[in-house]
Amino acid sequence: MQQLTIVTPEPERPKRRLPKWLKRPLPSTQMAFTSNIIEDLELETVCESAKCPNRTECWAQKTATFMILGNVCTRPCGFCSVPKGKTGDILIDEPQRLAEATARLGLKYVVITCVTRDDLPDGGAQHFVECIEAVREKTGAEVEVLTSDFRGNRDSISTVIQARPDVFNHNMESVPRLYHRVRRNAGYQRSLDLLKQVKDEAPKMPTKSGLMLGLGETMDEVLEVASDLRGVGCDMLTIGQYLQPGPGQLPVERYIPPEEFDELGEQCRLLGFSMVASGPFVRSSYHAGEMAAQVSH
Repeated sequence: MQQLTIVTPEPERPKRRLPKWLKRPLPSTQMAFTSNIIEDLELETVCESAKCPNRTECWAQKTATFMILGNVCTRPCGFCSVPKGKTGDILIDEPQRLAEATARLGLKYVVITCVTRDDLPDGGAQHFVECIEAVREKTGAEVEVLTSDFRGNRDSISTVIQARPDVFNHNMESVPRLYHRVRRNAGYQRSLDLLKQVKDEAPKMPTKSGLMLGLGETMDEVLEVASDLRGVGCDMLTIGQYLQPGPGQLPVERYIPPEEFDELGEQCRLLGFSMVASGPFVRSSYHAGEMAAQVSH
């Protein structure tokens, strides 16, 4: 008789319970106004795709972070819940639909981010430009872009810079030691070089970056990244708690208490940032308009 080999699967890591400071209110009925506009205009938002914990608050206040270039990403980042796989064609009417949403929501400050499109020769840079121009033409709103690294393509980066966004944001996300897990197919120096290029080509354009904590980094490593960002002239920094969006993404290694975020924020301010937002629920586009206003004044 053939002997059967029984393989016992590794036990799943028990899901960490959220600490009390990470509890959020139930969805508000006021969210429906924003939700209906986004659905009607067939737009993508990072609020939904990344399962942002601030969606309830932001949508109730009639604001959202728009995500362009489709809803499928070409990179398998370990932290992100945006679908990965075969991308679709760029929808040429997306800039107009985005501008219409901006008008209906009455936004004076708009954040436009994207999926990474390594399949496109320019990484989607020209589409960013068309979205910026459409929003400004229809509403006059200020525009913050939160871009990919464009694979380090300097021409693509220049294309977006020349559209004169009011803030140029590109997230470092994590510390170099963890990039092989957190930001697969990205490069730490490549991201620093992008932010440096923005300052080299447009010295007065505010630049911004973000980090998420709770993936195994040390506070010393976080401060080293912050120092590197100041070294390339980065003006604004956001630091928030990573929350696992689903079972397919990296687990949380640690929930950082609010007082540690406060202390880290103070240390980063001493490095010379014009503005630092540090807290459990801080995200790149959370209260972005208020953050930019404090820097510009």
